[in-house]
Amino acid sequence: MTEWKEYSIHINQEAEDSVSELLIELGSTGVSVIDRKDFETMPEYGFDSLWELDEDKFPSEGVVIKGYFPLEALHSDLEKTLHQRLEKLKDHDLGVKNYTVESTILRDSDWNDKWKEFYQSVPITRYLTIVPEWEEYTKRQEDEKLIVMDPGLAFGTGTHPTTQLSVQALEIVLKGNETVLDVGTGSGVLTIASALLGAKEIYAFDLDDIAVQSAKNNINLNKLSAKITVKENNLLKNVTINADVVVANILAPIILELIPDAMRVLKPGGTFISSGIIKEQEEEILIGLKNEGFKVQQVNQIKDWIVVIAQKPLNE
Repeated sequence: MTEWKEYSIHINQEAEDSVSELLIELGSTGVSVIDRKDFETMPEYGFDSLWELDEDKFPSEGVVIKGYFPLEALHSDLEKTLHQRLEKLKDHDLGVKNYTVESTILRDSDWNDKWKEFYQSVPITRYLTIVPEWEEYTKRQEDEKLIVMDPGLAFGTGTHPTTQLSVQALEIVLKGNETVLDVGTGSGVLTIASALLGAKEIYAFDLDDIAVQSAKNNINLNKLSAKITVKENNLLKNVTINADVVVANILAPIILELIPDAMRVLKPGGTFISSGIIKEQEEEILIGLKNEGFKVQQVNQIKDWIVVIAQKPLNE
């Protein structure tokens, strides 16, 4: 079993890059940074996950930078060298006055289990709850549906506002027996939600082959592989499936690129659900949709994020 030495350096923010580079230079296999700004903004951007963040683990001032060194290859004077190099940072224009260094031993089993502490089951709508696959969960009501997820590959597992908005939109749109295309599926959470909400067949696409495997793993956890096909693909390029619903929770510039193909594959009267859009990008997305011929049905918002539900006209 591999053992690691973790060094945690609490220092001012201006020194973050220099300390990170120093740890890598000294042989760290990786670096992580704990910044209070992450605690304050994590729900707003970049993560789609079941994080239950502990405020006490985030420094009130400065940052905590962690480096990881294999214990079997640890140089005997590493700690001494680390302190010497940190002291030298005081001579540079980085505002370094005080810092602390702590260390601990980690084992492979610690890596495998520790991150699970930060995940818990989360209801994302009245009828749908995301549950980590290792958690024993009891339904709160008989009609509650569970999306079982393994978030280990970090492709998104459910509670970022854009995912909540997308699932809520799917609840509005899906009536049963639809063909759904999920573009940029990531962990497959919207694909699984579509199946649980009654879609007949779902096709999920992602450009990242690891995301494709992550989605397949989660679909299998939910025993839905018979209804869902997952493929590696660049958006909807060369896709010829006629769909009732296209859903895409990605970035606004990519949604703009996707709009013509969404119009092409949708049946007349079909629905395009797009999210991953911050409020400031709303007008640009609405213009792009209207220019392509979509009729905007709803724009819903959580915090600074929006989802747009748009319909292809019946006479197209």
